[in-house]
Amino acid sequence: MTYVIRNEDVEEILIGIPKNHKHLRICIKIGDKTLIFQEATIANLVRAYTTIKTHPTIKALKLKRKTLPEREIKTGYARNQLIEVEEKEEEIEREITKLLEEAQLF
Repeated sequence: MTYVIRNEDVEEILIGIPKNHKHLRICIKIGDKTLIFQEATIANLVRAYTTIKTHPTIKALKLKRKTLPEREIKTGYARNQLIEVEEKEEEIEREITKLLEEAQLF
C-alpha cells in the first residue's frame, strides 16, 4: 500500500538522541501511528533532497539499499547503505508519478 503523508497528517515530530544511543532518531507521529527513522536514513534523504533542490540540472534521484560485504564496511557505518542508483531522471519521475496515482491519503 502506498500513502501520501501531508503536512496536515503529521501530529508531531521528535528529533534527538535516545538514552544509551549514539545516533539521532526522528519520530514522526501520524494519527495513532509513529514512524521512527534512524539517523542514516534521514541523512541520506536530506543529502538527496539537498542535491535536487540546489543542483542546477539534477531533477530526480533514486537511492536503493545495498548490503555491503564485511570487507567494504567503514568503521562506524552500517552494513546496509542507501546508495544512489544510475537511472534516467525521466524514469524516476515516471515511477514517482505512477506511485502518486496509486496512493491513498494517510
